Amino acid sequence: MADILIVDDNTIFRKMLKRILLSRFPSMHIREAQDANSAFKKTEKQVPDLIFIDLRLPDENGFQLTRKIKTAYPEIIIIMITSCDFPEYREAAFEAGADFFVSKNTSTTEDVMESVESIFSPN
Repeated sequence: MADILIVDDNTIFRKMLKRILLSRFPSMHIREAQDANSAFKKTEKQVPDLIFIDLRLPDENGFQLTRKIKTAYPEIIIIMITSCDFPEYREAAFEAGADFFVSKNTSTTEDVMESVESIFSPN
């Protein structure tokens, strides 16, 4: 069973993404965090397989959190998910260690599902 952490300060978005993921992957264990500090604490307590991280968080930005998590837990897959879809943000996300970049504005539900399937499907 895959363990997922969704880090976003927007409660409605977190709940929606969780609902969407569980509709396709009902056996996933999905946790939520509203800020970087609680996300890192939850990661330390139970290391997830995959983390969705929003770029804009109230205490640290998603780049900082990604860098911190990847330094401590390089095996965790990170999907940066943001409405700030600019080339320089994509580049910064990958430089920070993100494995995927998903735009809240232009990516479809199916795009997100395909990313998750590619992560967890046996090759």
